[in-house]
Amino acid sequence: MESFIAMASKLLIVVVFAFDVIAFALAIAAELRRTTATVKPNSDLNYEYCVYNSSISTWFGVSASLFLMASQVLVMVTTQCFCCGNAFKLEGSRASTLVLFITCWVFFIITEVCLLAGSVMNAHHTKYRAIFGENLPFCHTMRKGVFAAEETFVFLNCIVSEIYYICLSDSKESFDPYDEEASIALIISK
Repeated sequence: MESFIAMASKLLIVVVFAFDVIAFALAIAAELRRTTATVKPNSDLNYEYCVYNSSISTWFGVSASLFLMASQVLVMVTTQCFCCGNAFKLEGSRASTLVLFITCWVFFIITEVCLLAGSVMNAHHTKYRAIFGENLPFCHTMRKGVFAAEETFVFLNCIVSEIYYICLSDSKESFDPYDEEASIALIISK
C-alpha cells in the first residue's frame, strides 16, 4: 500500500509540474505574440485610424491562467489545503510548510491577477481617429514585458507549490498528533 501512495505522490508531482510547464510556455507564447497596431490613413474620409493585428496572445494568457489554476487546485485538494485535517504541533517541518503554503498562495494570486489583467489589456483595442493635419492617433497596445513578468511568477509558483507538497508529505509521514485535546472551551453563566 505504501508503494502505491508513493507512486501516486510521484504521479501528482509529475502532473503538477507538467501543468506548470504548460502554463509557463503559454505565458512565453503570449509575450511573443502580443497585439501590435499600425496607423492607417483613410484618404476618402480624411482621417487616420488604428489597425490591430489579430493576436492569439490573449487566449494564450487565459489558457496559462487555467493551467496554473488546475495545478493549484490539484495540489490544494491533495494536501487538504493544509488547514483541513487533524490538529498538529507547529514545529519543524510543519512550520516551514505553513510558510510555503502562504507563499504558494501569494504567488498564485499575483500570477492569476497578472495573467488575467495582461490578457484583458492585450485584448483592449482603441478606436481613435485623427483628421489629417492633426497628430497621429494613439493606438493603445500592451507594453513589452508584461507577460514576461507573469512568466517569472508562474515559475516561482511552480517551485514553491512543488516544495510545499513535498514538505507537507514528509511532515505527514513523521506526524506526531497534538497531545492535548483540540477543542474550544465554552463558558456558560447561570
